[in-house]
Amino acid sequence: MKPKSHRSGMRIMASLVVLLGSLSYIMVFAVLNGVAGYVCAMGVSVFGALGIAKFAGVSVALSYGWIIGLAIGCGVLRGLLRYGEQYCNHYIAFRLLALLRDKIFGALRVLCPAKLETKQKGSIIAMITSDIEVLEVFYAHTVSPVCIAFLMSSGVFLFVGFTVSWYLAAVALVGYVVIGVVLPPLNSRRLRASGIRYRTEFASFNAYFLDSIKGVKDIVFNNAEKSRASEVSRRSEELLRDTRKMKREITKSTALTELFVTVFVLLTVAVGIVLVRFDVVSTGKMILGVTTVFGSFGPVIALSALPGNLTHTFAAGDRVLDLLVEKPVVCDVRGGKDIEFDNLEVKDLDFSYDGSVRVLDGVNLRVGKGEIVGLVGESGCGKSTLLKLLLRFWERDGGVINYNGTDIDAINSESLLQNVTLVSQNPWLFDESIEDNLRIAKPDATREELEKACKSASVHDFILSLPDGYATRVGTMGDNLSAGEKQRLGLARAFLRGSGLILLDEPTSNVDSINEGIILKSLAEQKGNKSIILVSHRESTMAIADRIYRVENGVVTEAKS
Repeated sequence: MKPKSHRSGMRIMASLVVLLGSLSYIMVFAVLNGVAGYVCAMGVSVFGALGIAKFAGVSVALSYGWIIGLAIGCGVLRGLLRYGEQYCNHYIAFRLLALLRDKIFGALRVLCPAKLETKQKGSIIAMITSDIEVLEVFYAHTVSPVCIAFLMSSGVFLFVGFTVSWYLAAVALVGYVVIGVVLPPLNSRRLRASGIRYRTEFASFNAYFLDSIKGVKDIVFNNAEKSRASEVSRRSEELLRDTRKMKREITKSTALTELFVTVFVLLTVAVGIVLVRFDVVSTGKMILGVTTVFGSFGPVIALSALPGNLTHTFAAGDRVLDLLVEKPVVCDVRGGKDIEFDNLEVKDLDFSYDGSVRVLDGVNLRVGKGEIVGLVGESGCGKSTLLKLLLRFWERDGGVINYNGTDIDAINSESLLQNVTLVSQNPWLFDESIEDNLRIAKPDATREELEKACKSASVHDFILSLPDGYATRVGTMGDNLSAGEKQRLGLARAFLRGSGLILLDEPTSNVDSINEGIILKSLAEQKGNKSIILVSHRESTMAIADRIYRVENGVVTEAKS
């Protein structure tokens, strides 16, 4: 497989700036504040130098009072303008943070669930947290400094050229180009590989650490703490080595920049002295020009930090942009047909994940209104995959999936998901109240509807037995509840949604016989109101089914009429 090529740094920066298009007026205001702030900072230096020159006997038109007053005024304005610049920059940074999180969540909505079956969840979480945090400061520490440096350098070049000497202006211009234009890209290219390696290792470490935290109970139960801790330590040391290597490269880049700044400062002084020596400019003008050039190196020196910042930014930005432009395995259908579930027919359905190994081979299946249809087979035989295809989570290789005689590809995705609900083997419960977890299925549900759904799932009485009833928090991933209670809440959520067809993936796999009986009784009571496809590897679970299909090696055969 050909390795994916990374975007260029300019392309990444351009893409991130486009995301901030609606905040362009604030961006402009921040840059103007920054430029004015640097002008005031230069003013402090310039008026200070003029004061010293006047004291030394150089002819200066301004009085000491004016010089001192203007220097103080520039200092005060510098502080106010700096505050305005930082306020705008950080406002934009936080807006970018919110915007990126919103866009990533939207992208994952389109890409999932296929995305989570092919990618580590920890890697995605690392992207949402650490990568976005890096991009948060992208504008404040990258775009804004570049704009300020360009405007300041251009302004000082023209000012010194017209008021002092074009020779001195030319020296300043060469310094700006070398320090602010030539060095940062060179340093960035040298640091890019280490930055990408660091971000990759960081994401991998986060994923491993997250898995360790989520599975800490099993680690303790299996007495695997030492081996797991050892691996965490090893990965942490590798990440630390990559960090140190990257920091060393950044330090070298900074030192190189400071060296060139020193060279151009000395060269500016030398040129200024030569100009005075040959009477090209007066001593006063020379002091004005040299001091102005000295003060103008601040913005381009700020660019020297860009390689370090950009190393992180380019690596993180590349990963985030990859996600935002990634094409989904299956695209949503809009402008198709809406349905009200009546029946399902599957004919000669073929499917493979990689295009080679068949998971389903010539599947035929039918479900009528009010029927309970069972799918029984060993784990890994393709039962769960079939359910995902019925929701169009994957594209079939061949065959027909018809709802009410309409091909699944011609049905609006929203309508399909409204009419067909999947209850997974382990329903996900958020660390919120029971009521909040139920309302995920129907946010505007009344209390009567909530209770009716829970009664249908035989979980209402259990909820009322809790101290806070429906307001009881379930804990992280529903840890405060048993497996049977979580599965019954998953059923209640499906009943509340009101779908005509409910797909149940191993609804009794993690419960004892008592809870299995309760769940099956709840399902049997729904017969006539709902159509149900019941997937299980247990033969006992199929007692309530009207028809049973046996799945073996991707082949489905009807076992009972």
